[in-house]
Amino acid sequence: MPKYMFKASYGSEGAAGVLSKGGASRRDAIAKAAESVGGKLESFYFAFGGTDAYVVVELPDNATAASMALTVSSSGVVGVETAVLLEPDEIKPGSASPDYRPPGG
Repeated sequence: MPKYMFKASYGSEGAAGVLSKGGASRRDAIAKAAESVGGKLESFYFAFGGTDAYVVVELPDNATAASMALTVSSSGVVGVETAVLLEPDEIKPGSASPDYRPPGG
């Protein structure tokens, strides 16, 4: 199943919610959300800096990942940036050779 990393940045209301209910409540909510669409939470970490949480989930497909990100973002209390994660074995020599010319080339 494909893996996705969601980088979450909380607004003031979202941060207040985390502080009032604790970090484990956010992890549990994301695990439940992933399971509700046939996925699974792999990891959830809070962090310092511009990104407040890094979340890795397995989800059935890109459309499901987009739906999950949009649902979370639509709450208005957290912004989400999504990255599709690839296993090292998925990157193979010669698997894709686009005909590309760099700027100025």
